[in-house]
Amino acid sequence: MINPLLRRQRFGLALLLTLVLPLLAQANEPLPSWNDGPAKKSIIEFVQAVTDQSSKDFVKPADRIAVFDNDGTLWSEQPAYFELLFAFDEVKRTAAQHPEWKTTQPFKAVLENDHKALAASGMEGLLKIVGATHSGMTTEAFDDYAKTWFSQARHPKTGKPYTEMIFQPMLEMLDYLRSQNFKTYIVSGGDTGFMRAFAEKVYGIPPEQVIGTTFVTSYQFKDGKASIVRTPKVAHNDDGPGKPVSIDAVIGRRPILAFGNSDGDLQMLQWTAAGPGKRLMGLVHHTDAKREWAYDRQSNIGRLDKALDEANSRGWTVVDMASEWRRIYPFDPPATEQVQ
Repeated sequence: MINPLLRRQRFGLALLLTLVLPLLAQANEPLPSWNDGPAKKSIIEFVQAVTDQSSKDFVKPADRIAVFDNDGTLWSEQPAYFELLFAFDEVKRTAAQHPEWKTTQPFKAVLENDHKALAASGMEGLLKIVGATHSGMTTEAFDDYAKTWFSQARHPKTGKPYTEMIFQPMLEMLDYLRSQNFKTYIVSGGDTGFMRAFAEKVYGIPPEQVIGTTFVTSYQFKDGKASIVRTPKVAHNDDGPGKPVSIDAVIGRRPILAFGNSDGDLQMLQWTAAGPGKRLMGLVHHTDAKREWAYDRQSNIGRLDKALDEANSRGWTVVDMASEWRRIYPFDPPATEQVQ
């Protein structure tokens, strides 16, 4: 006959295990902020296939290269690209040094918050703003300006620092890949120096693995000090076809995994898909107007049109944000139930 005290102890242990084991399993589960949908399934199955030495799809660690766009893929990009908002703030911060801006477009529009005039200046106007705020200084000075802005600026919708407007599911994907000996890179149309100011702290991606648009720089030795100076001339536009070009030049290996969110990422996905063996090409589809934003084919920011058609026709992974992500941002409360 079992001692009643022992029986109660066994019952208590069984109850504890019933409660704790599912939580432990969830903690060890890859991609906990992803619902059990097709995107999560394709990612995990891909990683398992290329890391299993007994699999015909096994890829040695040196070739496990994963590339990610930044704007709209790793963090939000609405109501405007965050780097552009930084440039606008820099115009206002340095306006006293440029009195001519008070009467010169597009700077006048920025100083007066004239959105209509700013829109009328078009891409040419935006490039003038970016050129003026991203050059004429050392790389160290630009890094300081960017880091200062990130420490002070707040997103107009959420009131959060821009470095908190990152996607929790993608952070988990980066961590999951690195735990399986993948090397993760950012390949973005954003300025390399701007992204390097936060990428390692926020994403765990070091400066040497951040690839973006670059300005022509020059070496300067002045007053006994050596520095690199940024000029207004663009050296490489890392968007569209510029992405596979820079991947080939900087990494020197074709990725086996690539993720983007817009037509500007299409060539990077095509380049990744063109290699031999098993590969994963993915798109983050912004479909969640309640928790983030919903936009694709008609958007002026992060337009997803041709890339979406090609992804659907070729069977690439398309992440429906509304249905496949339990939470969007790290500051969102952890979801205990799947979002429908």
